[in-house]
Amino acid sequence: MIQSQYRLRIRPGTVRLIRTLHPVLKKKVRKSLSAIVENALCGKALKDELEGLMSFRVSRLRIIYRIRGKREIDIITIGPRKRIYEETYRLVRKDRRKYGGE
Repeated sequence: MIQSQYRLRIRPGTVRLIRTLHPVLKKKVRKSLSAIVENALCGKALKDELEGLMSFRVSRLRIIYRIRGKREIDIITIGPRKRIYEETYRLVRKDRRKYGGE
């Protein structure tokens, strides 16, 4: 069986956030990003306002991402579970307004 590899697209702000993480947590995030590339459906599908997005658990953090087509994954954001979903909702609304979705 041939597995398709996905290409990651990560927002510049998210890249900066990853660089500032504690080395142990940074290693876990990188390992999780590799797992997502290998199997894009390994995360949990989100519902309601965040439908179409996936969430992948990494210790106390969540990686929020979107599968684009057959070969691309957009990493929307990474953050603590406590507030990540509200922040993601704000980002998604801002993008929709910017690109004419609302």
